[in-house]
Amino acid sequence: MAGKSPRSVSIQAGIAVGLLTMLAVGAALWINRIDGQWWLPPLTGLAVGCICFVMVFRQLGLYIQERVRVIYKTIRRFKGSSNQTNLDMGNDIVEQVNRDVMSWAESQIEEITNLRETDTFRQEFIGNLAHELKTPIFNIQGFILTLLEGGMEDPEINRKFLLKAAKNVERMSGLLEDLDVITKMEAGNLDIELVPFDLLDIVRETMESLEPKAKRNNIELRIKKGMDASKVMVKGDAAKLVQVLTNLIVNSINYGNEGGHTEVRYYDADDSILVEVADTGIGIKEEDLPRVFERFYRVDKSRSRHAGGSGLGLAIVKHIVETHGQTINVRSTYGEGSTFSFTLEKA
Repeated sequence: MAGKSPRSVSIQAGIAVGLLTMLAVGAALWINRIDGQWWLPPLTGLAVGCICFVMVFRQLGLYIQERVRVIYKTIRRFKGSSNQTNLDMGNDIVEQVNRDVMSWAESQIEEITNLRETDTFRQEFIGNLAHELKTPIFNIQGFILTLLEGGMEDPEINRKFLLKAAKNVERMSGLLEDLDVITKMEAGNLDIELVPFDLLDIVRETMESLEPKAKRNNIELRIKKGMDASKVMVKGDAAKLVQVLTNLIVNSINYGNEGGHTEVRYYDADDSILVEVADTGIGIKEEDLPRVFERFYRVDKSRSRHAGGSGLGLAIVKHIVETHGQTINVRSTYGEGSTFSFTLEKA
């Protein structure tokens, strides 16, 4: 029956029985010397063959449907679906069932894989969040205990430890604020207003605001030579894109080498403008590149902890750019520097 439909099997059975019946009737007429009845064997064979076809087709169909529906009932129960499955007796039922079962099995494997990946991501997220909160909390706890154990009496120690505690509180506040922002983004609650604006204006403003931080790290911030003379009109949410530039430039400063530089440049790409933020920092290893936009993922954990930050900056950048309907990418050579590039729609 492999590769055959119930209808074809029933037709073959009907033909076989019809031929045997025709031969049997013809033999009986010949043995009994009955002449003039030449039409009887084919007519009898045809009638018996048709009856055989109907009976086999009906019984075979009932048998297959009864057995196969048990399989589909199980599939529907796991899928949570109430749709009935119609079996075409003119097709290869075994092949149809096999195809449907394989499709269901693949969907189950994919669902299980997604659940495992989600669970792994959840565990990593909780672990990373606990670690990010634990460090400032323990620092604050240590500062307060020092003050309670006598530090309050010394004005110099008093002020020094209170400032350190305030800095750690500010770090926790920034982390929770970034978590709130990225949660809203992932829930689709980020409102953006697409209006025309001059890209170079917000680039200059962002660089000016970050100049003190860059000087402390002995890193030069600059726009590529020849690209700072004219306006570059793009369409987007200027406030959100300032956050994108700020996060990328701060990231380049934190991972930059002393005496290096961070350069912003742009290129005309048909209907969009390609913006790049390039640095001469420590770079990113090839195996880390696919994960740099994940929440809390750090390519250099020891250096990142020292530099501060929530570990959510690049994840927020990615969400803002994608909310604009654009893309962001990164390329890097370990030990030489990294370049983050994203597109913006022309105004």
